[in-house]
Formats: sequence, C-alpha cells, structure tokens
Amino acid sequence: MTPVTGRVAAHVRALDTGVMAALPLSDAAEEPGRTVAAVARRLGVAPATLRTWDRRYGLGPSAHAAGSHRRYTAADVERLAEMRRLTLEGVPPGEAARHALATHGATLSTNGATSAPHAVGTEQAGAERHDDAHHQAGGGTVLAMPGASADVRGLARAAMALDDRSCTALVRESLHRHGVVETWQHLVSPVLVSVGARWEATGFGVDVEHLLSESVLVAMRTSTPPAEPRNASPVLLASAEEDQHGLVLHVLRAALAERQVSARVLGSRVPRDALASAVRRSGPSAVFLWSQMQHTGDPEQLEALPRIRPAPGIVVGGPGWAHAQLPPSVHAVDSLDSALDMLTMLSCPGAEEDRRR
Repeated sequence: MTPVTGRVAAHVRALDTGVMAALPLSDAAEEPGRTVAAVARRLGVAPATLRTWDRRYGLGPSAHAAGSHRRYTAADVERLAEMRRLTLEGVPPGEAARHALATHGATLSTNGATSAPHAVGTEQAGAERHDDAHHQAGGGTVLAMPGASADVRGLARAAMALDDRSCTALVRESLHRHGVVETWQHLVSPVLVSVGARWEATGFGVDVEHLLSESVLVAMRTSTPPAEPRNASPVLLASAEEDQHGLVLHVLRAALAERQVSARVLGSRVPRDALASAVRRSGPSAVFLWSQMQHTGDPEQLEALPRIRPAPGIVVGGPGWAHAQLPPSVHAVDSLDSALDMLTMLSCPGAEEDRRR
C-alpha cells in the first residue's frame, strides 16, 4: 500500500492550499522586541519551553521597556535558534545551552543577572558531542521552505522534531488568531505540502506527516462548536467507501462551526450502507462526501443514498471525483471556500442573501 504521505501534496492542494503567503505577523511587526508567543511560533516550540530555557539556562529576553514585559531581541532569538537546532540533533539541553551562549554571547537571566558562558573545557566537550550527534543524525532534519513565514517555519520545525504538543499548540493559537481557513491555507497546508515533497524526493517523512496530521486533528476537533447553530438539521461529513483520508472532514467541520453551521463527522472509509443509515437517522440538511483517490470516487455510493424528505443537498469534493459521471443533482466543489459556501447555502436557506447584505 502506498504510504499516505506519498499523496499528501495532492490531498492538500485539492482543498485549496492557496499560496505560501505569510501570516499577518511578520518580523517587522515584532520589532523592536518579540514576545514569548511570537518567538515560540518562530522556533516551533511551546511558550512553556522558552520559559523553561530562560529559568534553567538563562536564555531569556534581554530587551526591556518601562511599563512593559521584557522582549526578545534579534540576538536572543539567534541564541534560542541555536539551542533548538542542537537539541533537535540530540545534544542534551544543558550542553546545547552552554554552546548557544558561548557562540552568541551572554544574555540576561530571569532575575536580571548576566549569564556568562561556562568553562572552555565544558563547551569543547559539548561541541564534540554536537559534532557526533550531527554525524549520527545524517542531516535532513529541516524542511526547505524558502519564502515561508516565521509561523510556517516554526510549525515545520516542530513537525520535523516530532513535537506533537508544540504542533498542536501552534495550530490552536493560529485558529484563535486567524480562524480555520487562514490557518489551513497559510500555516498547515504549506508544511504538509513540503513534507509530501520531501517524501517524494527521499522516501522519508511518513512519521512526520502522520504526527502533524494528528496534531491538526486534535486542534480542529477541540475547536468550539456553534452555541446556536443556524441550521435546523446537521451537515454530515464523510469520506467515500475505502477512502482513508479524514483530515479534510475535521477542517470543514471547524470552518463550518465558525459560520454557525453544525456538522457531524462520520470519518474515513464509511461503507455506503452505513452512510445511508446515518442519512435516514439524522435527516441531514446536506451530505459531503470526500474522495481522494480515483478508485474511491464511485458514483454508485451517491445513488445508494436513501430518498428522504426533505431531500438533503449532496456535495462531493476531492480529486477522486474528477472523472466520475455525477448525477445532475450532485454539487462538486474544488476548494475549501467553495465547499463552505455550498454547504452553508444548502443547510441554511437564505444564508447567501444574508451574507451579501
């Protein structure tokens, strides 16, 4: 069976990745000093990790303005980036911190005292350990993402480090700040596409894609559902029979929730009889069926749906339907935005007119 990662690039592009545009937060916006949250996003670590490095190793922010919190300078971020790089390569945190301080100079600890580099002998031993770790790692621990934003690079670093907690935290923060569509198109998608390209070029990266996908699933699943949905009947979201791709369904559910549209995710590989049973029992306003692979985009699954009243709108998405002969009543969408618009219109009569007003 072909690994999922081998198809992740097409899977992501099929749901409208957009371009690798930077998120509103840029380096210029962070000057003259960066916050803990901003630096954490840039490096791909959790803010709690930066606070631990500050407390234990003196790798804290050194800029201070009256009446405000201390901020990280460019030099502080360089030290932290070196710390992050070394720990990813297997160097113990204490030795990585000593090397970062020795290479990039001293910084201020949390109590305001200057933290100087340790003895040369200790640093030398740490550097030797680093050389060994780098040799053993064999390189390839960084995704090449030229022109990507600091947030995208941070998520890529966390994913390559298999740091699921940081991945989930970064996606959750972006969901809070930018919403589902922006997070998917300009944060998650660029990294997934890059991971897929790396797999296609080297044969490695299945573990990275699986971990990142699970982290995104956790973040999307725990996003707040609408308190008072506008649709009287839910939208059903499912993958076609034998289709193993379910990430898109959770992205759709979370994006619909932002529009106050209630949806239920049935998951991947939903047998046609199970989908038919769910339609009968829930009386949905709309049904969305995702197909990633051509052999899973079988129109007979659509014809097997029960005839109920009122009849739900049927929407399909994904490259698996590209060559299928669809019934005239079925709506095919080719992007996240078009899927959202179609499902909102079908489940909330009058929603399009309200939006235009």
